[in-house]
Amino acid sequence: MLIAIHAQARGADTPADGAQPTDLDKVLVVAQRADRVSNGATNLDLAIKETPQSIGMVTREQMERFGADTINDALRLATGISVEEWETNRTNYAARGFEIKNNQIDGVGLPNDWGIVTGALDSFGYEKLEVIRGANGLLTGVGNASGTINYVRKRPTNDEQGSVGVSVGSWGSKRVQVDYSAPITEDGAWAARVVAAREVGDSYLRGLKNDRTFLYGVVDGQIGDNGTLTLGYAWQANKSDGNMWGALTLVNNDGTQAEFDTSASTTQDWTYWNTTTQNAFVEYTYALPADWQIKASYNYRRTGNDDQLFFAYSATGLDPETGEGLLGWPGKYVDETTSHLGDISISGRYTLFGREHEAMLGASVARSEQTYWNHAPDSGFEALPGFPYAGNAVPEPNWGPKTFYSVLNQELKRVYGVTRLALSDRFKAILGFNFAEYHRDGDNTGVLFDQTERETSPYAGLTFDFTDSLLGYVSYSDIYQPQDQYDIDRNYLDASKGVNYEVGVKKDWLDKRLMTTLAWFRAEQKGLSTYAGVTEDFQYYYTGVDVESEGFEFEASGKLGDNIDVVLGYTSLELTGPDGKDEYEWYPRQTANLQVTARLPSHPALSFGLGGRWQSKTSAVDSYTGYTVRQGAYAVMNAFVAWNFLPNATLRANVNNLADEKYINSLYQIGYYGAPRNYSLSLDWRF
Repeated sequence: MLIAIHAQARGADTPADGAQPTDLDKVLVVAQRADRVSNGATNLDLAIKETPQSIGMVTREQMERFGADTINDALRLATGISVEEWETNRTNYAARGFEIKNNQIDGVGLPNDWGIVTGALDSFGYEKLEVIRGANGLLTGVGNASGTINYVRKRPTNDEQGSVGVSVGSWGSKRVQVDYSAPITEDGAWAARVVAAREVGDSYLRGLKNDRTFLYGVVDGQIGDNGTLTLGYAWQANKSDGNMWGALTLVNNDGTQAEFDTSASTTQDWTYWNTTTQNAFVEYTYALPADWQIKASYNYRRTGNDDQLFFAYSATGLDPETGEGLLGWPGKYVDETTSHLGDISISGRYTLFGREHEAMLGASVARSEQTYWNHAPDSGFEALPGFPYAGNAVPEPNWGPKTFYSVLNQELKRVYGVTRLALSDRFKAILGFNFAEYHRDGDNTGVLFDQTERETSPYAGLTFDFTDSLLGYVSYSDIYQPQDQYDIDRNYLDASKGVNYEVGVKKDWLDKRLMTTLAWFRAEQKGLSTYAGVTEDFQYYYTGVDVESEGFEFEASGKLGDNIDVVLGYTSLELTGPDGKDEYEWYPRQTANLQVTARLPSHPALSFGLGGRWQSKTSAVDSYTGYTVRQGAYAVMNAFVAWNFLPNATLRANVNNLADEKYINSLYQIGYYGAPRNYSLSLDWRF
């Protein structure tokens, strides 16, 4: 359930200049079809400023300027988001000290298992990313105190337009992308859009090669006088050779921290990880009288992984002289996940006590099935040569036949509703509820389970316009998050529950060209899944821990003038466990992000920008040795220069990690080193 920012349906109203409606006006009677936009952050007719939560956006323009071709790179541009890329093919996103476990597309989606994103998702098919920070009881009805990421798809445009782009960069990377949209009927009632991207290249990491292909097509149009229909399909294939499973051991057997070249990798030449993702969706919206509408949608997602992996770890730490101390374990797996989500809602305006209010009521059903298969190796847990070793140090084992490993079936049924009450011209209240029934069953490596639980979560928010440009808000949300981790006996943990509070102010500046948000937040989560150890057969297990998060965020976004765009964000927080001590020390307590883009008034064809992220120091305990790994505070700065040498053509040069900072990508699961200074050159032609 997401916040929408769109006009009301015009029907066949006479234009203000008195001219008679054209045939096209008669056809495009539904605002969402006329504007051809995806849903925004809620299904109420709310602007971001009017929403009693912290909401940020990463726009298509930001992604293009800073060369953010993957979702990981795009989210690094967002305030308050930590991209924990702890493995070459797996990433977690976090906010306010907790993993983000809810990812939505156009406002709908099933909670993401473990919060893990597998493979590098291409960003070219999305118009923007919305980041709703804090507990999302109003938005999804499930989730912890981190937030929700909403991926807003590109939609067809009313006019014919398109672009072609090519780029080359460090480590032999090459990319080509195409985006074309046009009406497909003479009256413009139907339109289509096709988006495609292909990227290949090596990496700064030893042996790693990536190949990614992305395709997306969407059609939308008018059904009768009051209905709109949208159908879309996206397909992506990621192929990685020489990827890491797990990451580096960064401790020596004397407790000191190990140091390697930035290119260090534990991989072997015979490893690979191939991921294929398919998404299909259909949406139907019907405009009712008096500014009401019914919307029904169905989303289908299918993801498959085929991987051959090599894991290196140490129970003692490395010998600082020889680099010995690592053991190796190969793995070969196949998995497949299929998800279905149906959602129907009715929304509109009503009058009560002489004032106009808004309301929305909906229901959804989501189902998914995830199955894993295993090919057992004929060898493993063997001592490895001193690290760093070569990519041919360990021969590929002989693999056994494909055998069943585990299956997980999930179902989430929801009934939800929300109303925005205009208590006065300045004072508004948002009241909502969410009823969720969550069920899962399956076989977790021989442990059978069948669980059902129900929860009703209230939400409340108040906003007050102190002036036309200054708004204050408070909000409260229950926390309810089913958890996919299990205890030492392979039983799933109970859902995490708690409460989230937020108080903030939002202010417009410079004739509403710049908006600032300052928010204080506090979250209390009980039974939150936390790593507890490794079993004798080397399986991670978890326990529920009560954790409190408290802090504040600041964000400024918009224009400082006609030629300067800026995004500035800062987050500071405390995370404490049941004993009052710091919890999750792998998560930075302070983060800051900045993007400044300028265009020379005397040479408007030339633009340039500087952006980057800073985070405070972090630390984590190595899961196997018990020694602590530390990462000092660091900043990674990026820059670009762009030249519109023709009205419809742009040449852009990007430099990432300007200062060639050496840092560990993530300490969430003890990661590897981030990319050193690198370059790219791109050419985009628009038609």
